Amino acid sequence: MLPITGYADKLSIRPGEKLEVKISSESALPYQVQVARVICADPNPEGPGWQETPIDAAINTSYPSRVQPHHLGSYMLADTRSAPPPDRPASTLTALIYPTTPTLGIQGVIDIGPLSLFIDETGYLCTDLKHVNVFRLTDFGPLSEREWYQVFCSYDGVAGIITMACTSVSTPTRNRTLQQTFQCPTTAALPEIVEVSVACLLDPKPHAFFNGKIEAPSIHSKVLDFNSPRTLEVCATNTDIYAAWDFSLETQSDRTTDVGPNQLNGVLHNIPTRAVKSSSWSGNEMCWRHAPKEYAAIHFHDDDAGDFNWQTDFVFDIPDAFKCGFYVINLENDRGKDAIPFYVCPPKGVRNADICVVIPTFTYIVYGNYVRYDYGEAWERRASEWNAYPHSPGAHPEYGLSTYNHHSDRSGVSYSSRFRPLLTLRPGYLIFPHDTGSGLRHMQADTHLLAWLENSGYTYDIVTDEELHLEGVEAIKNYPVVLTGTHPEYHTLESWQAFADYKENGGRLCYLGGNGFYWRIAVHPDTTGILEIRRAESGIRVWASEPGEYYNAFDGQYGGLWTRNGRPPQQLVGVGFTSQGDFVGSYYRKQSAAKDPRASWIFKDLTEDILGNFGLSGGGAAGFEVDRAEPRFGTPTNALILASSEGHSDHFMPVPEEMMNPLANLADAPMDELIRADMVFFETPSGGAVFSVGSITFCGSLPYNNFDNNISTLLKNVIDRFIDPNPFNYPL
Repeated sequence: MLPITGYADKLSIRPGEKLEVKISSESALPYQVQVARVICADPNPEGPGWQETPIDAAINTSYPSRVQPHHLGSYMLADTRSAPPPDRPASTLTALIYPTTPTLGIQGVIDIGPLSLFIDETGYLCTDLKHVNVFRLTDFGPLSEREWYQVFCSYDGVAGIITMACTSVSTPTRNRTLQQTFQCPTTAALPEIVEVSVACLLDPKPHAFFNGKIEAPSIHSKVLDFNSPRTLEVCATNTDIYAAWDFSLETQSDRTTDVGPNQLNGVLHNIPTRAVKSSSWSGNEMCWRHAPKEYAAIHFHDDDAGDFNWQTDFVFDIPDAFKCGFYVINLENDRGKDAIPFYVCPPKGVRNADICVVIPTFTYIVYGNYVRYDYGEAWERRASEWNAYPHSPGAHPEYGLSTYNHHSDRSGVSYSSRFRPLLTLRPGYLIFPHDTGSGLRHMQADTHLLAWLENSGYTYDIVTDEELHLEGVEAIKNYPVVLTGTHPEYHTLESWQAFADYKENGGRLCYLGGNGFYWRIAVHPDTTGILEIRRAESGIRVWASEPGEYYNAFDGQYGGLWTRNGRPPQQLVGVGFTSQGDFVGSYYRKQSAAKDPRASWIFKDLTEDILGNFGLSGGGAAGFEVDRAEPRFGTPTNALILASSEGHSDHFMPVPEEMMNPLANLADAPMDELIRADMVFFETPSGGAVFSVGSITFCGSLPYNNFDNNISTLLKNVIDRFIDPNPFNYPL
């Protein structure tokens, strides 16, 4: 655990609202709080430097330390105190299970208190009669990975008999059933059942988390033989059923429905994966909404991380006059430091500036706590030399993973939550330890733009894509100019449409990044800070969703690339993701369209043909992840390609979704031509315009040479014209 850390209940907030801050401090002494406004979060001594301005705030004081515990691992809990107690000491537990790591420690299936069903560390199915004995289904043998089993145990307290059974139901050649009977002490009464867990054991707190899918867990108030649960009618009038959960119901929620007479509905913790194939999946239907009974399972993981549910330590009432910007709540105790980030947006309907920067917090959260393969000595050394943020998710897996990681069972992480400490969302956090520049991405890289705006004398407001998701175009419609960050990769339908509506209503949009508007995501319907990604079909990705699991659980819509959803980024901003390579930047070369009178003003005071052959991000303005214009995907016919990058290394490859085979692509162009960043400008019929740079490293060039460089001049020309209220003329 970190010596001190925490999180807030919001990542963006408006004046007059309350920010609840939750802290865990390992010290016995109080910790100190200081609010600061962040100008630049780049610790590289060759750049502007890490710049923060302390802010006078009522919360700037000391607070008593306390440790706030948490655990990873998803499970279901149901309060059963409302159910009538069994009239005899008998019970039967049954479920369909699909273990994915059957030998990775003890893993609970169902625990009702006096009786539990679980897998032991060697993969054998076991029953635990609490305080008596553990019974092991030895004759069946250890369970295999990724195979469906019907598991069963019944307890007859009067006769003193426990019966266990298991059968493989997913592999016909291994469809064998084995049943064993064990003697146990007799009893006249079954202890009270107050709580039931699925996918973990209780003793009394949840532990021994299950890896894999569970379907149709049920509890019966009588002794059954193994064939009975599969033929027994499950309905609200069958009083022999104590509880029977149907996981095909309420798929979009954290609730599970008991279809038995006692209605012992459960609550899911730490967001296990829903809308996954169950044991009866036929392959005839790919959308869970169309065949819910074929998606009647939940995939639990021992390292799932949802809402940590820490208690609030103090509340920050954002003053009405608080300036928009990027802020942190700096924490310090006698053992260490940390910082809680948040963004202050203007009050609803209020515009304080001509410029609005849309901060891509959805992308920040999706990448949150990304454990990278290259974390190690080089990262630690650079962090120390630069006095950067000293903690990496690679050293602290206890705070959960990113959707760029795999679970311990090697399935992809589909959900990410901001209700936990996200170490990657700290000023001064480094990504690439070997980069010749700063090696920054996301939150930290976006402060290159914020620092440039401050240095250039521009005032600006901030909103985040969460406001776009919740409020639509209303959040940005009054701004003459809207700027994106360096990597607005992940969007919901609502946030994507807000940008589209802004553009179509005459807005002036500057897309200042690369690999933007790429993946479609969904937001938890009850908790906005939890996001879902299904990596369907294709795209540059570190894991792939399984066939049949391409539809989001949260909103029921098809996931994957926006291009596969019929909304390629070229339709929105004129360019779309085309190539990725090492974190190295090249330069742009002006094209003939740079002299077109429609756009020549962009190059005022710029006589050179080469632009951006410098920078803090990979050494150049065009690199790492680059976007190009492509009419086939929706680049407007009036778009001007003003400049294009060149000189990329052999490490750059085209994106897979455009590849038809190793020699052919959708653009029907030579492969080398796909590897470029296009700088594009076009007008819209409503008098607005779009300027796109097509590179994730573009903003890293803005601070170069104390902000005095051709990329800085170019962007200033664009913003000054975009602020000008005179409409653009759409070419006929």
